[in-house]
Amino acid sequence: MARYTGPTSKKARALGEPIFGFDKAFDKKKYRPGQHGNSRRRRQSSDYALQLKEKQKAKYTYGVLERQFRNMFERATRKSGVTGEILIQMLESRLDNTIFRLGIAPTRRAARQLVSHKHIIVNGVVTNIPSAILTPGDKVAVRAKSQHMEIIRDNVSSKSDVRNFGWLEFNKDRMEGTFLEAPQRDQVPEKINEQLIVELYSK
Repeated sequence: MARYTGPTSKKARALGEPIFGFDKAFDKKKYRPGQHGNSRRRRQSSDYALQLKEKQKAKYTYGVLERQFRNMFERATRKSGVTGEILIQMLESRLDNTIFRLGIAPTRRAARQLVSHKHIIVNGVVTNIPSAILTPGDKVAVRAKSQHMEIIRDNVSSKSDVRNFGWLEFNKDRMEGTFLEAPQRDQVPEKINEQLIVELYSK
């Protein structure tokens, strides 16, 4: 299972966003890593640098590697509509991201692990593919024998605010959620300028 395993705080500081979730190190040092990261002298970034930064931000936020991300972008270009918005919708429709949004897992990384270890069922079937794309009406739930796990129970009981997303429904008692529809761009809170990603890949 391919995934990013490098330093998270350093990557978040380089991109200027807490892309892996709450991070004490990022809060203390909100400047680029390295010897000159806190220098007052800052060179103006080129258009390419800004575009690349947005792509990297999206990739690391959703836990997608380069080839996966490129393939997803190409699929988005073949659909009718605004390519950048469709790309964000596809990223949000991933199973691991939905588990995170529902509040079953504290981070997308934890959600990915729950799926990989077969703790999650989709429409009644055990699914261990974090990148699976959900469609409207899909039911996502924690397996009955996994519902006693401390990490799941603690997160479900304490993180009710995570589930305030209009494209999802969640039954806390049954630990089951429904993917109602692909979200509109203004519903997604991530600070990603998807148009810059489109411009990068369009060159």
